[in-house]
Amino acid sequence: MKQLLTEYIPFVISPQMIKESLMENNGKLIVSGTIQRCDFRNQNGRVYPRPLMEREMSRYKTNEIKEHRAVGELDHPDTAIINLKNTSHNVLDIWWQGNDILAKIEILSTPSGLILQKLFESGIRVGISSRGMGSVQSRMDEIENTVEVQDDFNIICFDFVSNPSTQGAFLEIVTENYNPTLVAFNKYAKLNRLITQIICGE
Repeated sequence: MKQLLTEYIPFVISPQMIKESLMENNGKLIVSGTIQRCDFRNQNGRVYPRPLMEREMSRYKTNEIKEHRAVGELDHPDTAIINLKNTSHNVLDIWWQGNDILAKIEILSTPSGLILQKLFESGIRVGISSRGMGSVQSRMDEIENTVEVQDDFNIICFDFVSNPSTQGAFLEIVTENYNPTLVAFNKYAKLNRLITQIICGE
C-alpha cells in the first residue's frame, strides 16, 4: 500500500550567505544545500536506495525542473497535491555528491516565500523534506525497525519544514487517493501506526 512519505534534512543558511545571494541575484534569495540522502537510515527508520533516487531525480530534473515547476510548500500538507497558494520556493537544479542529493533553490516572493526568507534572516532553523508516494518493506538489518522504500516510489516535491523536536516526529500518512479528507487522514494515520507496530514489532 502506498504511503505519503516524508524525509527531513536540516537546511542551514547563514546571514552572510543570504546577504551575498541577494546582492548577486538582483534581490532574489537563492540557496543551496543537501535535500536528500540515499542508502542511509533516516530518522523515520527508512532507507532510500540510490538506484531508486537516481531514477526519480532524473525524472524530476527532466520534467519539473526543466519546465520551471519544481515548486514546494512551506510546511508539509496532508496530501500529495501541491497547493500553489502555499508555494514558497522553486528548485532550479539538482546534483549528486556521493550519496547526497544537493539542490539550488530560489525562494519566491510569494507570501509563504517571504515568510521563509524572514525565517532564514532571523536565524530560525528550518529543514527541507521530500514528499513522495510509495510503499515500504521491512528490511533484515542489524538495526531494528528499518524499512526500505520500494520501487513504486514517486517523488512529488521538496518542502521547507520546521525542525521536529523528536526523532521520527513526521507522520507517514497512509492514503488511498490524492485528496484525502481530514476524517480519512486521521483514520489512515492510525491504521499506518498500527501496521508499522505490527511489522516492526514495536
